[in-house]
Amino acid sequence: MKTRITELLGIRYPIIQGGMQWVGRAELASAVSNAGGLGIVTALTQPTPDDLRREIERTRTMTDKPFGVNLTILPAVKPPPYAEYVQAIIDSGVKIVETAGNSPKDFIAALKQHGVKIVHKCTSVRHALSAERNGVDAVSVDGFECAGHPGEDDVPGLVLLPVAARKLRTPIIASGGIADGRGMAAALALGAEGINMGTRFCVTKEAPIHDNIKQALVEATERDTKLMFRTLHNTARVFRNAISEEVVATENRPGGCEFEDVRPLVAGARGRAALESGEVHGGVVSAGQCIGLIDDIPTCAELLERMVRECREHLDRARGWMD
Repeated sequence: MKTRITELLGIRYPIIQGGMQWVGRAELASAVSNAGGLGIVTALTQPTPDDLRREIERTRTMTDKPFGVNLTILPAVKPPPYAEYVQAIIDSGVKIVETAGNSPKDFIAALKQHGVKIVHKCTSVRHALSAERNGVDAVSVDGFECAGHPGEDDVPGLVLLPVAARKLRTPIIASGGIADGRGMAAALALGAEGINMGTRFCVTKEAPIHDNIKQALVEATERDTKLMFRTLHNTARVFRNAISEEVVATENRPGGCEFEDVRPLVAGARGRAALESGEVHGGVVSAGQCIGLIDDIPTCAELLERMVRECREHLDRARGWMD
């Protein structure tokens, strides 16, 4: 396959692994890259910039293909040392960065100076246009179906993608709700030149997640996600389990709630422990609505080959109706 995204990133297939907290490690990133996509190491999964340097080197021992690093920039009372993480990325010779959250404008010049390609993920066209003006190389557009933070506009990909394609000059990557070749074909038809998947890559053999969690996602339907933090204006889509049910119930109680009321439930360390122990109801597990499309646990290579084959089949089928 050949699009502006494959050319920009130097990959065989325009399929990118989402930069998932606790999951974007060397094992998964290298497997996706070896399969022809773009694997992503998640910077903030690593406790320090030096730990990130070591994880990048560990990834290089597992693949000689291109891979990137995700840096999610979020507001915080005591934010991580983002500039030091950026320097670790530059020092390690990584040439692709996926940014998310707040604007990466403070780091664009330094990254560009060292030949780093920047893909910025956002949930609205207005933010995508801002990223384009700031000089990013591609924009990943996250629809309301996605796992994690879908923004507050509630616009699904079927509308968001063609609007973005109409208004942006930079190449677009479709994110959210994609888990098979049919979804990939739809994304390309809507104007995207690549796709980004998080939840689907969680349910692969190489994902560093306990099999109990993977099996729970296989058995789930498209109705088994919850939207937390709606009342706090920081919406997050996660797997429906005891923790997310309790968070939403707390938000909906008379008088509402403050973040401190749910902090112990949603602590990152608790979510990480759940992913590693396999305790499905032990913590927050991020998941998008595409869990309704997932019914097996393939290797990354098996998944990508199948998706590309199905994508071609569905595009050919649609073209056949035009004869």
